[in-house]
Amino acid sequence: MTVDDDPGVSRSVARDLRRRYGHSYRIVRADTAVAGMESVRELRLRGDDVAAILADYRMPQMNGVEFLEQAMDLYPYARRVLLTAYADTDAAIQAINVVDLDHYMLKPWDPPEEKFYPVLDALLEAWHRAERRESDELRVVGARWSARSYKIRDFLSRNQVPYRWVLADDPEGAQLLAAAGEECEISPAKLPLVITSDGTTLTAPTTAELAGAVGLSTAPATDFYDLIVIGGGPGGLGAAVYGASEGLRTVMVEQHASGGQAGQSSRIENYLGFPDGVSGSQLADRARRQALKFGAELLTARTVTSLEVKGQARVVGFADGSSIAAHTVILATGVSYRRLAAPGLDDFVGRGTYYGAAVTEAPECRDREVYIVGAANSAGQGAVYLSGYASKVHLIVRSDGLEKSMSHYLIEQISNISNIEVHTETEVVGAEGDDHLERLTLKGPDGERTVGAEWLFVFIGAEPLTDWLGDTIERDAKGFVLTGPDLTSAESRPRNWPLRREPYHLETNVPGVFAAGDVRADSIKRVASAVGEGAMAVALVHRYLEKA
Repeated sequence: MTVDDDPGVSRSVARDLRRRYGHSYRIVRADTAVAGMESVRELRLRGDDVAAILADYRMPQMNGVEFLEQAMDLYPYARRVLLTAYADTDAAIQAINVVDLDHYMLKPWDPPEEKFYPVLDALLEAWHRAERRESDELRVVGARWSARSYKIRDFLSRNQVPYRWVLADDPEGAQLLAAAGEECEISPAKLPLVITSDGTTLTAPTTAELAGAVGLSTAPATDFYDLIVIGGGPGGLGAAVYGASEGLRTVMVEQHASGGQAGQSSRIENYLGFPDGVSGSQLADRARRQALKFGAELLTARTVTSLEVKGQARVVGFADGSSIAAHTVILATGVSYRRLAAPGLDDFVGRGTYYGAAVTEAPECRDREVYIVGAANSAGQGAVYLSGYASKVHLIVRSDGLEKSMSHYLIEQISNISNIEVHTETEVVGAEGDDHLERLTLKGPDGERTVGAEWLFVFIGAEPLTDWLGDTIERDAKGFVLTGPDLTSAESRPRNWPLRREPYHLETNVPGVFAAGDVRADSIKRVASAVGEGAMAVALVHRYLEKA
């Protein structure tokens, strides 16, 4: 669908669309925003689907951003493009956060073969992938303050599986529970209920059960590979893309969802090649698709519990007792947010307290006050994102300012958003509530005070996910993996590992096992550097295989 009040531009857009896509799509054109919304409603009532909506920014009755915002309510998965003049570029960039704009396009776009069709090709391809999952039929019935319900929703969202969320105490939720054979009385132990597209019901499923039900790959295709990548963050995805593209039989194993900690970022604005910013989930989805394109195998909801050396093989064990092996392994398990040590807070994890962006909760925070703990970029990105929903965002910072830990561009953004308030030299020292978080105790320069709070998002430091490695891989005192020059003396290595040349910069104390990204000691904690290390580790894998 294309909407533009300029008849000449409107005809031009429709002409270009029909020339390229007329054989596969019906092109709907509207000359006013009001007529466009009438067409959108009519299409919805008829049960038609809309792949993409292109709206001009300057229209008299409502501008393009307002039009796309209303259209989103009826077609949330349609790709959204704003047509704009150069003078309106700033408004287009602001619209990215308002309507999750997929692209904005400057007029004119001649020639369309270079400036128009490539953009639409990519957006339509992404739409087709989403629609194949029959997003309107997967339903999750749960309780508002259920930690398990939140975990299920977070897993689906981070794995790009669309779903519909229904509260158990709503009429529709009660009907679904009754139809599924559940008792009329709502029992937290029975929730959430997941209903798949074919009518299969899963009661409080594990992540592995849920992954299998929605079509995510959980079982390896074979038992031996050239390369096993453990962890699906930027470093792991980078390694999977480069490993598979260079002909290595590659499998990537991820416990939760592709993207890792970066995948939870609401918007990354300093990543090379994305001048308008990109959400962590979008970046992760693109990388995941790229890895699959080159033939990498991606396993989800698999927990790695061990790494052993057996001759030339490196054997990776899983929690269910199974294992796979490979010539080489890249450790890219990343890090997790540290827990906030405040009395009572652990009782409300998933029930008002969330570690990371938890974008699934953002709509629930509309017109409410939220609290964020942290002073690094992830906390700043979360504050900016949630400010679009919450009436007020309180950023709790233990130090005396943001300058030491947050990028300058984020500090400037925060200072220009009126509903974000930064509380320096302040920390959370207590939490209270009944079935969910209701109050926080804050300690600041003026002493302690208690505030009403139902949402708390925590972004404080990071801990490496390496406990499962045991004594196999050398780590520093904080648990980060040591590589290259950072390794201890050769005498500390087990006797059955031969001494040889100085290990490569990303190689661990075990030959053929490398580390990339945040899990590596002294690494630069940036998305770009993690991707670069993943690619570099693959190059070192090739060298190792040549000499092995």
